[in-house]
Amino acid sequence: MTSQPSRGEFIAMIAMLFASIAFSIDAMLPALPELAGQFTPDDPNKAQLVVTSFVLGMGLGTLFTGPLSDAVGRKPIVLFGASLYIVTAYLATLAPDLETLLGARFVQGVGAAAPRVVALAIVRDLYAGRGMARIMSFVMMIFTLVPAIAPSLGALLINLSGWETIFYAFMFFSAVSALWLWVRLPETLPADNRRPFRVATMTAAMKEVVLHPVVRLCIFVQGLAFGTLFATISSIQPIYEVTFDKADSFPTYFAVIALLAMSASYLNSVLVVRIGMRKLVTVMLTAQLAISAVMVSLLAIGLPLNVLFVAFLFWQLSLFFQAGLTLGNLNAIAMEPMGHIAGMAASITGAISTVLAVVLAAPIGLMFDGTPMPLALSVLVLTFGALALMRLMNRIEDRLPA
Repeated sequence: MTSQPSRGEFIAMIAMLFASIAFSIDAMLPALPELAGQFTPDDPNKAQLVVTSFVLGMGLGTLFTGPLSDAVGRKPIVLFGASLYIVTAYLATLAPDLETLLGARFVQGVGAAAPRVVALAIVRDLYAGRGMARIMSFVMMIFTLVPAIAPSLGALLINLSGWETIFYAFMFFSAVSALWLWVRLPETLPADNRRPFRVATMTAAMKEVVLHPVVRLCIFVQGLAFGTLFATISSIQPIYEVTFDKADSFPTYFAVIALLAMSASYLNSVLVVRIGMRKLVTVMLTAQLAISAVMVSLLAIGLPLNVLFVAFLFWQLSLFFQAGLTLGNLNAIAMEPMGHIAGMAASITGAISTVLAVVLAAPIGLMFDGTPMPLALSVLVLTFGALALMRLMNRIEDRLPA
């Protein structure tokens, strides 16, 4: 019989499952120039679609992985998703054109949806409320290490043997994390608590999720918050390369900022118990709105590039810092009323918010014009929308019976 892992091992295991997502996205960023040169030299912005196509597949796959885990258990779905992820990662290395590569990335994203959603359901099986938010804060803190090193690792692998090597690293990472879960974590969903996978059941759960006023608004806030993050990640490498002529040092700057942003998750684990999830998210969105407004103003003024670069670094740090203080809390807020259908609720909320984020982020990335202005303006608008919805959510939740 599998022994129960310690709390520290459990957090590390869940963090590694989540980290497969960040690794799959951020390690690709240094490859964008090479992919653009090989597959789409006439329109290099299209290379960014290797990021958003993966996220889109993950969003759509998210819709089914949770309900399936509610029906057959958490572990089998994680292992199946990892297998699909590994196979399509290999197929990506054989891609003869951009369309085939994007197709492989899309299906790879579908496979990646399993660890993303089921890991969240596993946490919800064992924790709730602020306790869940605290666990997720520690998970996100460890998770942050992966995007810190992923671009540097991606650049190293490209230099060793081309962009295809990155996909072999994806395969290895996924295999290790899936094997760890298989060997060390007992099934967290007892057979008596499982729900058969039926279309009617899924429809009923979707109706319950969408009709809950707080959960519904939280999904849209998540979508807007993820949209700012994915838009930034898609555009970040071209901005460093084209705007600031710092392509070679991009992985280093990205790593430093990600490591600094790591403190946000630790800070969240402390603050969320004291002031609550809703207030913390609201405060962070308000701060981000002000910082993004300043960034847009500085870009409009037309300061020297060296000054703009320092401002851009601070703004990028604020975006990553905000993610550490909002995304985990938004997940916990959305899941709190849905404990009785945790896997299905995680799928529905994750699918809608992720697809919304891709719909917003992909056009923003394609609007890149050699300056950070399209990204900065877009982040300003999305943050304003997220803050408005968060304030509305707070008013509604205050009126709900305790």
